[in-house]
Parts: sequence; C-alpha cells; structure tokens
Amino acid sequence: MERVNGATAITGNRPGLRREAVGLREVLFQSITAMAPGAAIAASIPAGAAYAGGSLPLAVVFALIACIFTALAIGELARHIPAAGSVATYTAQGLHPGVGFLVGWGYLFIELLVPPLLFLQLGFTVAATLNAQWPSVSADLWWPWVILGSLIVLFAGYRGVRFSARLGTVLGSFEIAVFVVLAFLLIINAGSHNDLSVFGTGHTPDAYKGFTGVIAGSIYTVLAFAGFEAAAPLAEETVNPKRNIRLAVVGATIGIGVIYIFTTYAIDIAYGPGRFTKFTGAGADSWQGVAKASYGIFWVLVFLAVVNSTIANANAGSNVSTRMAFALGRIRMLPRFLSTLHPRYRSPYIAVLIQWVVGLAAPLILGFKYGPTTGFIFDATIIVLIIVGVYIACDLACIGYYLRHRREDFNPLMHLVIPVLGIAAFVPAFLAAAGIQAFSFIAPLTSPSSYAGIVVGVWLVIGVILLAYFATQHPERLAEMSRVHLDEDPVGSPS
Repeated sequence: MERVNGATAITGNRPGLRREAVGLREVLFQSITAMAPGAAIAASIPAGAAYAGGSLPLAVVFALIACIFTALAIGELARHIPAAGSVATYTAQGLHPGVGFLVGWGYLFIELLVPPLLFLQLGFTVAATLNAQWPSVSADLWWPWVILGSLIVLFAGYRGVRFSARLGTVLGSFEIAVFVVLAFLLIINAGSHNDLSVFGTGHTPDAYKGFTGVIAGSIYTVLAFAGFEAAAPLAEETVNPKRNIRLAVVGATIGIGVIYIFTTYAIDIAYGPGRFTKFTGAGADSWQGVAKASYGIFWVLVFLAVVNSTIANANAGSNVSTRMAFALGRIRMLPRFLSTLHPRYRSPYIAVLIQWVVGLAAPLILGFKYGPTTGFIFDATIIVLIIVGVYIACDLACIGYYLRHRREDFNPLMHLVIPVLGIAAFVPAFLAAAGIQAFSFIAPLTSPSSYAGIVVGVWLVIGVILLAYFATQHPERLAEMSRVHLDEDPVGSPS
C-alpha cells in the first residue's frame, strides 16, 4: 500500500478497472453526454416552461451559476482524489466516512434512475413523432422503444468504458451540432423580435408570478445540468486523472451551460415568450414542431438528435452507476459481486446487468401507471432532489478537505467562498424539488412529483440503517470509504 494525500491507495499486481483507457476527450464527453444536452434542450428544460414561462432563460442562467460554483469545488477535489467512488470518496475524506457512504448511497440511486428517465423520454418522443407522421401508429406504443434503448445501453456498458465512452463522444457531438445550428437559424429569423427581456421575470405566468416561477422552473433547468460531475467516477480509467477529470467537469459545465442559455433563448423568441408556458417536449409545441414549421425537413435532424441524446445520456448514467456500485462493492459496503469484472473488457458486468434490469423495469412501471410524460417528470424531480443534496455535500467537502488534509494549499476564494456560494445558489432548487415552502417564492408540487420527497426519504432511511450496521459491525469497511483505490481488484482477494 502507499499513502496518497493522507489516505491509503491500495495498489498491487491484481488487475482492476482498465487503466489509462480513456483521455480528456472521452471523459469530457462522459460529462457532456451525462448532461444529455439534446434531451435536456428538448425536454428537461422545456418542462420548466409551465412555471417560468417566457422567463425560462433566466432559470437556466440561475442553474448555470450554481453549477459552476459546485463544478469548481468538485474539480478541486478531483485534483487530489482520483477515485471511482468520486463524490462518495470526496465527502468521506472532506467530511466523514459515514457522510461519504450516505452520499454514495444517494448518488447510486440517482444514477440508477437516470437511464429510466431517458428511456421514458425516448419512448414518448418516438411514439409521438411516429403518430404525428403516421396517425395509424398509436402514440401509446412508447414501451417498445424503452426496451430497445435499454438493450443498446446494456451492450455498450458490457463492452467496457473505452467502447461506451467513445460512443458517447460521437453521439454527443452530433446532438450539440444540430441544436446549435437550429438555434442560430431561429435567432436570425427572429430579426427585430429578439428581446433580452426573457432574462428577467416579466414573462412568468400569473400562477407563478415573478421569482416564484423562475425558482420552480429551475428544478428542471438544474436537471439539465445534472451529470456535469459524471467524469469523476472514470478517474481510475483515465490518463492523468488529476488534470483531466478537473478539466472535464468544469469544461462541460461552462460549455454546455452556454449552449443551454443560447438555445433556450432562441426557442423562446421563436415560439413567443408570451405563450411559452404551452411549450412542451413533444408534438407541435416543441423543438421538433418549431423546426418542422420553420424549416421543413430539418425536424428530422432534431428528432434524431433527441433520440441520440437519450441513448448517450442513459449510457453515461449507466457508466456512473456501475462504477459507483463497483467502488462500494469492492469495499463490501454493497454485495461484493458488484465489483466482479469481465475478464476481457474489464467492465463491472454484473453491475451493468443489474443496472439494465432497473433501467428497464422502472420506466415500464412508471410509464404504465402515470403515463410516460408524467412518469418522466416524477423521475426527474426525484433526481433533482438528491443531486442537489449531493452537490451541496461536495461543496462542504471541498471546504473540509482543504482545511483538514491540504491546509498548505488552502485558497480562501477557491476552497471557501466558491463552495459557500454554490451551497447558497442550490438551496432554493433543493427546497423547490422537495416541495418545502420555506419561502414565498417556492411553488407547491403537483402529484406524483409531490411524492418525490417521500421516495427520497425512504431511500435515505434505508441508507442510515445500513450505515448504523456497518458502523457497529464492520467499522473497518466504513473506514474504506475514505480510501483512494487505484489498482485493486477485489475478486478473489482475501476477506
């Protein structure tokens, strides 16, 4: 063993995850595709239009600012903690191993739910599009596309990180290009109708007037950014992770954030800020609908970009959840078989198979019970509630880590002011996603999204019970949460 920044890095000759399998380009697109720019532009961000109306671009700006602060904090942690456990290891070192476990437990839940979210979007997008073109094709046939999407992601994850990361690079480049080109065309076509007032609160609907609508809409704009940290779990498989993971996390946040603002502004102006509350993720009142009405066949490219984005994002989410399961499995905080690696591809293939089962079952259950669109919004609210909590914990961990372990490198701006600003910026979105009306500008959630807090609460209670068990029965395993694992493969290693 060797010491790495005050923690133990377990090294040896046992094979682990494939080292130096990917570089900056691949991990950058791991974060980019985890954010799913195409799917977010087409569905996640428009879901906030019902609350923010034509002021939705302001909600995007609000989310970008919050995420930049936290991305910088996570980047500072990634500089010294290159671990597949990512946010769990960061918070374990910066705060406490018990906090690290709960953060990892919550983060695992998020990433288990990301593929179902995207498969639901894939289902209702394809079904609605086919129905619009050929009315004889039922719009209720969303579920076959859920199954197909899950099989594609299963194959990519099984083949290992090199294949799935490069797939994400290709898919991510295509979807970004399509929406940026269309946004340019819409802005040019708007001419004198271009209006910066959409970056104020003047276009919010009467039901959510002013800042209330912007904060409520920010639940879904934050969702659009969720995943910017997804490069971090690939640290053990990345060339020069201390440099490249930091660049990927911060670069993806800023780059995609600018694209989100640009594209949301473009579609807002093109559709009309005064009626933007009617804008949706599918049908005539959507990006596809506007593209078809304005540029004819261009809608096909938009449709393909959305489909492409759902697959790329689901693939990135699967990469994250399986690496988190691998990290927790190898220290026996979860069943150890989750850390079993494929002998050829070095992928945690059992975790991949479990992710596939969850990724297929959850969207089918939610879709048939609530409908695919409502199921999507319910899933999204759960994800936002947990991910915002994780981001706040990482901001706190940045402060704690540099004060406790790297005091000589402590920078008041980077390691105190910026994390505190990140926490302050995320608190309103957290309260809004939880439906906690602590302030007058927080709007109540409708059913089933109002159940998100209960679902998250149950998951965390289970995590607390597991934490108490490990703290009393296996404290040595809990201590492992703080360790930076580099080369360990637990399969076949002594207990």
